Amino acid sequence: MTGWVAVAGLGPGDEALVTPQVRAALDQATDVVGYIPYVARVAPRAGLVLHASDNRVELDRARLALDLARDGRRVVVVSSGDPGVFAMASALFEVVTDDAPDIRILPGITAMLAAAARLGAPLGHDFCAINLSDNLKPWPLIERRLRLAAQADFAMAFYNPRSKARPEGFARVLQILRDECGPERLISFARAVSTAQESLLTVTLAEATPQMADMRTVVIVGNSATRRAGRWVYTPRSAS
Repeated sequence: MTGWVAVAGLGPGDEALVTPQVRAALDQATDVVGYIPYVARVAPRAGLVLHASDNRVELDRARLALDLARDGRRVVVVSSGDPGVFAMASALFEVVTDDAPDIRILPGITAMLAAAARLGAPLGHDFCAINLSDNLKPWPLIERRLRLAAQADFAMAFYNPRSKARPEGFARVLQILRDECGPERLISFARAVSTAQESLLTVTLAEATPQMADMRTVVIVGNSATRRAGRWVYTPRSAS
């Protein structure tokens, strides 16, 4: 039996948003590898081994998946959203060696795009995505990228804005945004999009507070042209 590794995105939460390509890979898999809550989204079945692990052992997970595939197993490494957006695809390639088995990257609907769709079209013009966690990069780098993106008038999508371990960081982010963008810029908080716990909130930067975000929230900041249309938020496609 020839082994392979598929790195798959499970989407933002709603099972209807898992792509048919990912479902087919899971149906063929002998093993599923991933972070504990993502593996929990995969239904157990006979012949399928689930390998759940902690969030901070990405490289160990990648090595396990490759070792299993070298032994002839059919392995799906699961991420939420899209595996190439702050997720497991890049971690896998960090440990790939010359004897690597067949590798496939299966895209998914990332939380940023699901959140934007629920809000309207806030990413309708040029935008960037920034991970606000400083676990894998230092805060000065985050701040530099944040300031430059704001000065360039990008719409911005933020992942991992605020956690229990670093509750103060997002307050600093909001102050930087007020300094660079002004108090009237629109900011949206999209929490647990596509799940039963979904909540959406759009306010100005003057009204925003750190408590509006947690680790299940995608935060989207508009550019200078972003505006409301009833309950919707959108960024015009013409240059601002």
